[in-house]
Amino acid sequence: MTHRFPLKEIARQSGLSTATVDRAINNRANVSPQTKARVAAAISELEGQEVQLTARGRRLFFDFVIEAPTRFSREVQQAAEQVLPRIGSAVCRPRFQAQEIMSEDDVTVALSRIAKRGSHGVCIKARDLPAIRAAVDQLIASGIPVVTLVTDLTTTKRIAYVGLDNQSAGRTAAYLIAKTVGDSAGTVLTSRSNDHFLGEEEREVAFNATLTRLCPNLRIIDASGGSGVHFETSRIMQSIVTGLDQMRAVYSMGGGNTAILNALEQNGSLPDIYVAHDLDNDNRRLIEDGRLSFVLHHDLRVDLQNVFQAFLHHHKLTPAPLYTTMSPIQVVTPENIPPHSRRL
Repeated sequence: MTHRFPLKEIARQSGLSTATVDRAINNRANVSPQTKARVAAAISELEGQEVQLTARGRRLFFDFVIEAPTRFSREVQQAAEQVLPRIGSAVCRPRFQAQEIMSEDDVTVALSRIAKRGSHGVCIKARDLPAIRAAVDQLIASGIPVVTLVTDLTTTKRIAYVGLDNQSAGRTAAYLIAKTVGDSAGTVLTSRSNDHFLGEEEREVAFNATLTRLCPNLRIIDASGGSGVHFETSRIMQSIVTGLDQMRAVYSMGGGNTAILNALEQNGSLPDIYVAHDLDNDNRRLIEDGRLSFVLHHDLRVDLQNVFQAFLHHHKLTPAPLYTTMSPIQVVTPENIPPHSRRL
């Protein structure tokens, strides 16, 4: 395993001992595949944060625990790396643990490990489940602050929620569909990645209430549970697609849009309008190709800057708290894709 970083920096980044890192890098015996993967990930993270290694100031390590499709967790990591040089009050060093699907046990074990090794803060995107909420509150009780990212955890003592105003996003999607297709008979398909992500639940509740008020003749059919990943979303769609008729619109709250579009196209039931979330690489291609009508976008760089500022304020390294950690919604069409998001 080649690298150009001191062992102690890799150890700090990975949360492992220097001896363990040395064994992994030199391919010695009794090193698990998981440990090797964590060391490799730490080296990759250091490559993205190289300017931080020589910066001066108080050094703070923040842990990110993210259940999301790889495309999204990669965008979060890139956004974090882009905003780090702008933060002058401390040297922030993020560490990432991300999986496309994480069980309650996966999340609680990850948080327990962080508590044991120590951290200056944890940013989490996870399902709103009792064991996860309890693990978060245990972290907080041990003195580690927690920020929730794009989806909240109810009743926890987290110091901030950072991300989109999800209820506003749901209402916006309903308004766009109502103004485009009108109150005529037909079907609107909704899709969430999972039943327990609070952010997506807030979007759906607001969307259903607003669309029912604006267009009572439209029928809403749900196709949730694909975790935003292609295979699972395709499986969900195949189980319901033959029952869809008079498809007027799709509101996708949790990703997997290529799988949804492919299933609808194969069934001959492409909608008049398709509203999706987040201008990741997949959705950029789809909206540039005209397969998506609207993308409800928010700048992850703003979110990540807010995450770091919330932690720094907690540690009394910035003088004033954030006035808001809610990101404004940008309605992106094929005609106004932000220049920095266009494919070159």
